[in-house]
Amino acid sequence: MNKYPVSISLSSYGADLVRQRGQLSFIEVLAAAGAQRIEWREELLTTETPGELAQAAANHGLECVFSSSLELWVAGRAQPNAELAATLDRALTFGARWLKVSLGYFTDTNDLHSLNALLNRHPVRLLVENDQTLHGGRIEPMQRFFNEAERLQVPVKMTFDIGNWQWQDQSANTAARLLGRHVDYLHCKAVARRADGKLVALPPGAADLHLWEQLLRHMTQGITRAVEFPLQGEDLVQVTARQVAALALLGQPRLENAHV
Repeated sequence: MNKYPVSISLSSYGADLVRQRGQLSFIEVLAAAGAQRIEWREELLTTETPGELAQAAANHGLECVFSSSLELWVAGRAQPNAELAATLDRALTFGARWLKVSLGYFTDTNDLHSLNALLNRHPVRLLVENDQTLHGGRIEPMQRFFNEAERLQVPVKMTFDIGNWQWQDQSANTAARLLGRHVDYLHCKAVARRADGKLVALPPGAADLHLWEQLLRHMTQGITRAVEFPLQGEDLVQVTARQVAALALLGQPRLENAHV
């Protein structure tokens, strides 16, 4: 049975710990736990050197994603965010093959031709994620954007964050059915509402893993799936390895190895 590739978003270890230890210190944890990809978090960077992170990840056989807080489309501007080109360049210095951003304020007047031209001359691939906002975390604008990008053959794919749909009270299953063919990266987290009404990310239970199996049926088989829920404990390698193993098995074809 194949084990599908798993990524770890470093935010999973908690902002305080990651800033305290530095993102470099987690590379050996991920490699020992069997992850294939590391997701650098721009908002958690302190004094890290991009080249050092890139080299260390490569030495441990880890592919890199660079997660930025950039919004692809800014309100009132037809062209993509003016900082996109520089952010793609910055991702490259971190050894990243992918840059993850959020959608921002997409409208029918946005200029996808200029986005297409930029992406076609850059080696870093763009992933656009549904975030937790009203303008960038709902199915409808994501669907309009990816349908138009598909029509114009813009080289952009989706990061599908399972949990984020709940911030806008939308169905992850409906989103997967409508957007699944565009997805190249799956952010996994369970979500619960605390007593004070705030939504928080949690590790998955059996019911969550079952739901994620259903969602994957709408997506390309074997896509990379990422941990973006709390990884906490005395032994971070063991904690991480357990979750990597669970995610790696999601979406396996039925009746595999049924014949000898």
